[in-house]
Amino acid sequence: MSIQTDQIDRALLDLLQREGNLSQRELAARVGLSQNACWRRLKRLEEAGALRGRRADIDAAALGLGLTVFVMIRTRHHASDWARSFRAHVEALPEVVDFHRIGGHWDYMIKAICTDMAGYDRFYQALIRGFDIEAVTGHFAMEAMLENRPLALRSVLR
Repeated sequence: MSIQTDQIDRALLDLLQREGNLSQRELAARVGLSQNACWRRLKRLEEAGALRGRRADIDAAALGLGLTVFVMIRTRHHASDWARSFRAHVEALPEVVDFHRIGGHWDYMIKAICTDMAGYDRFYQALIRGFDIEAVTGHFAMEAMLENRPLALRSVLR
């Protein structure tokens, strides 16, 4: 279910995606609202689940996390109990930054950030421990050409 947004809501969300550290005063000024009206809109967007938080954009490589791996997983198990257990297991692995159940030849896709190949091997061993997985393959990113792109709300939503 999606929520109804107007141009001001989309402008607020667009600004927050690009500059999440803006003060409420600055946000309000940039979209032409009072601070109170801005706060009410942000609160409504949060309560509706459209705004899930504000985060810092961190350069993983600068912190020694230089290997990005897209891990594709295929399993023979599709029961909801197994899927819940596997999800909890994957969510507990600190290297995982994205985790999707997908359609097609593979069942799951994970984006993992690791220190290096040895770090990936430790992650891989932890990932498969205790789970009957049919196939796992890792695709190693050589360069992030476009990453964490803000949603084009003003263009896509009209």
